[in-house]
Order: sequence, then C-alpha cells, then structure tokens
Amino acid sequence: MPEPEPTAPAPVPPPTPEVTPAPPAATPPRALPARASVSGVRHEYQRLNNCGPVTIGMALSRWGSALNQYDIAPKLKPAQGDVNVSPEELAAFARAQGMDVHLARGGDRTLLRSLLASGFPVIVETWFVTPDSGGMGHYRLLTGYDDRAGQFSALDSYLGPLRMDYAKFDELWRSFGRTFLIVTPPSKRAALAGVLDWRADRAQEQAETLRVAGREAERRNDAVGFLTLGQAQLDAGDARAAARTFDRAFAAAPDRTLDPTRPAWVQGGLAWRALWYSFGPLEAYTRTGQYARVLTLTGAVLRSVPTHEEAHYWRARALTGLGRTAEAQAAYREALRLRPSYAEARQALAAL
Repeated sequence: MPEPEPTAPAPVPPPTPEVTPAPPAATPPRALPARASVSGVRHEYQRLNNCGPVTIGMALSRWGSALNQYDIAPKLKPAQGDVNVSPEELAAFARAQGMDVHLARGGDRTLLRSLLASGFPVIVETWFVTPDSGGMGHYRLLTGYDDRAGQFSALDSYLGPLRMDYAKFDELWRSFGRTFLIVTPPSKRAALAGVLDWRADRAQEQAETLRVAGREAERRNDAVGFLTLGQAQLDAGDARAAARTFDRAFAAAPDRTLDPTRPAWVQGGLAWRALWYSFGPLEAYTRTGQYARVLTLTGAVLRSVPTHEEAHYWRARALTGLGRTAEAQAAYREALRLRPSYAEARQALAAL
C-alpha cells in the first residue's frame, strides 16, 4: 500500500470527537508530558506499493535494525502486483526478526500518547485519500505528539515526515478500526506491558474494543462504523452477528470523501478498495455459509486486482463450501503462486 502513485492528500471529513474507551479496571491515569518524541528512528521513502515493508523497517530501526525495503519487500511481497501487506504479515515478519509484537484494534489517542511518551513508535493503519487516485490503505509510523498543537508526528513512507491533527488523523485511522502495531525487543516486554496496562490482557482488550465499536456505530451510523463493529464481533467469535453488521455496512450510503474516484460499478456503502485490506466480511459470510456473497465480493476485488492473493483464498473457501472442489483447488494454487508462504491456503489445499 498505497496501490496507485498518489499525489497529495485530499481533505478529510470535518473533525469529530474521538471515542476514548474507559479502562475496564480502575487504573489511576498516568500523567503524560505535553509533548514527546521518539528518537533513533530512520525514515525511508517507498517505492510503489511498498509502504508496508518500509514502515515495518522504520519501526525496526528504532531498535537498531538496518533492514530496508529492498531487504524486506521480497519476503513480504513476492508477487509484483501485491497491493496489500496485512498487519498480520507485518507482525509475522517482525517476529521472525526476534521481536515481540502487540497487534490490536480499538486504539485511542491516550494509548498512542502513552506509548510515544515511553519511547515506543507505533505503526498505524490509516485511510489515505488523493484527488486523482482516490482512497486507499496506507501505513504510517507515529513518532511523537504535541498536545499544544494538537498533532501527532509521523514518518510517512510517501510524504516524508509530517504532522497530523488529532481529529483528522482519527478520521483516517477509524477506517481500519484504529489498528495499531507495536514492535519491541523482548528486553522491553515488561515496560510495554506496563504502558498497555489492561490492554495487555487480550480478552479485556477485545471486550472493550467491541463495546466502543458498538457505541460508535450507533452514533455515526455509517459504513466505516459498521465495518469496525462487525470486525469486533467477529473477533469475539460471533460470526452471525458480524455478518448482519457487515450487511449494514454494505447497505449504508457511500462516503465519497473517502472514495472520490469510486468506479460506477462499485456497489454498497464501503469504499471501493476497502476489501483490498479488510477481510472480515469475507470471513463472516464464509463462516455463515453465504458462499455466493463471497464469490460476488471477491470477484469485484479480482476485477480490480487479479493478483490479490487473499481474494483468491476466500474465493477458494467459498467454492469449497459449494462443493466445487476443482475450482477451489485452482484458487488455492493461485493464492500460493502469488504468496508461497501463505500458510492458511497451503493447509486448506492439503485438506481437500
């Protein structure tokens, strides 16, 4: 990410108040400095579609790594046409380098400030809007904040070092359920757990993410809110509720400020490229037996990006459910051709 060569960001929707979860446990709030900056992080500009490899490389540089996109991209993006490196792929790469990783959804401004004040840069997955190429997913590495200015400092692999207003940043971050990824050496495990506090417990973190997502979906009543809530329900193990909520996301009115170059053939409330990066609807519909829906959605993705390995994988899952075994095998093989390390596709193919 990003997929096409962008120029400059387009305006985002008017700022809205951030939803900040109340911690499940009564933990005294930590006094944070008015500003903070993480030192020792190397910036790198990306080549086309390389924001994932660049951003994980920048995060690793905080802890002494010299790896750059030319080292990382061949491992994360073996197919030239790969338009998406998922947060899970970034996490797996960092773990392969011997690092600890905390990957979660449902972050908030207080958490980001606490991490940055403690010296931990944070990878965030955000929406990125350009007037010519439209909306797409994009990673950024947060390296500091300034409360007086109301801004985060970030290293952007395409735009360079930049500052982002708190409210405008949150509007772009919420498109991915406020996903954040922290990469640390094992020697920092206890320090990170202290900053995460109750979030270090996955069950508490997921429960609070679900609660906040429900409140925001009710308040905002938009496709992004329903996408976030559906993913939280899916993470909690309720595929049926998630599928119903994803239905509401597709039924919502599209937000053209997130999707200024939306093709006429695109249906539903989600942005045109949303399913290039977010696979929750495909998983929920597969788990609830809505295989024809999955074929329609993956067909739309592959119409734009024939080399999208995750779309081939979920298409294969749906074809398997329909008993179309030969077609499923072909789809799994295509996913593996595009990403030979795709463990889920390899296991599923072996099971047929």
